[in-house]
Amino acid sequence: MKTAGKDTGQTMEDYEISVQELSKRDADSYILIDIRDDSSYSYGNIPGSLHVPKDILEADYEKYKDKPLILYCKKGETSAETVQFLKEKNIEAKSLKGGYLAWLMESMKQEEEQQDVYLDIEQSIRKKFKKSIWCKFTKAVREYELVKEGDKIAVCISGGKDSMLMAKLFQELQRHNRFPFEVTFLVMDPGYSKENRQIIENNAKKLHIPLMIFESDIFEAVLHVEKSPCYLCARMRRGHLYAKAKELGCNKIALGHHYDDVIETILMGMLYGAQVQTMMPKLHSTNFEGMELIRPLYLVREDDIKKWRDYNDLHFLQCACKFTETCSIEGGDSSSKRMEIKHLIRNLKKTNPFVEGNIFKSVENVNLSTVIAYKQNGVKHHFLESYDDVAESRDVKQ
Repeated sequence: MKTAGKDTGQTMEDYEISVQELSKRDADSYILIDIRDDSSYSYGNIPGSLHVPKDILEADYEKYKDKPLILYCKKGETSAETVQFLKEKNIEAKSLKGGYLAWLMESMKQEEEQQDVYLDIEQSIRKKFKKSIWCKFTKAVREYELVKEGDKIAVCISGGKDSMLMAKLFQELQRHNRFPFEVTFLVMDPGYSKENRQIIENNAKKLHIPLMIFESDIFEAVLHVEKSPCYLCARMRRGHLYAKAKELGCNKIALGHHYDDVIETILMGMLYGAQVQTMMPKLHSTNFEGMELIRPLYLVREDDIKKWRDYNDLHFLQCACKFTETCSIEGGDSSSKRMEIKHLIRNLKKTNPFVEGNIFKSVENVNLSTVIAYKQNGVKHHFLESYDDVAESRDVKQ
């Protein structure tokens, strides 16, 4: 029988508990703790679990000694290490074998019998989330002219909450729209693990979304890139999606960026890029002639997407890439610049409840006459270029 560590005298059974075994336990007999980072926990978690990140738990473990602990991370590796640490402190603890991913797979097996659950999910979009999601989606489509008659749109699905909701919204739009357009629900597999791909396919089946999946080797291409692998991966994935969409006869690709992504991008550009820019609701492709990128969730708040997800008891992976396959780097996203900006906006909102809307509107109300310099079509312009002309114009009017 395998031992859990050197000279411990304990087996893996002393350190781990399976999802099936956990389901048989009385919930009041233990404390279930999610030790992942803030972003991972908010993206999806096991109902009833407490969120205590690994470093905090190891520092304040005395607070949680009243009952046996069951810990989980993404795949069970970091939680097993933490259990060993706790046992050395005489704290009774076990790690959930396979972590959140194992629980998610087991949950999906149990849900396969629910053939018509997608009808309730669609009803929730039309009723409960009509104002917060559906109306904001259709407003963006109208205001930014994202969908036009005769369009063939590749709705790009990563498997997360945003893109899956976007797919359902497009299905609703096709039912209600007054002019015809086509959609293809496109998934690129850049090298997902078998489990991650299965979760994406199972969620699509549950939501009644017909996927078209094609494969690439992007993960292998960027796996050993040390500098900005996520940026490189994102650029390569977009290029593959454009190419496949064009091959299928599409003229647009739709991505699931939402309102919060937009305002975070504005602040990131100012604070870390020394520039004023935003994530546009649509763009012409510079490398694929005749292709456009559209962002139909542009006005939809992330918190409302989470509410829709939780109301319908849906569970998605935060990230299925190989850089977050192991729990040892799972917290990397929490230290990213985007996470810093999320926390900054959250803190600013405590004293100014309008801060998010003000950030968004700031790029709609740019006054060029009060800007020192700006770029247009790649050309930089300085206020001195027209400074004297403006003064002469004023003199003439006087």
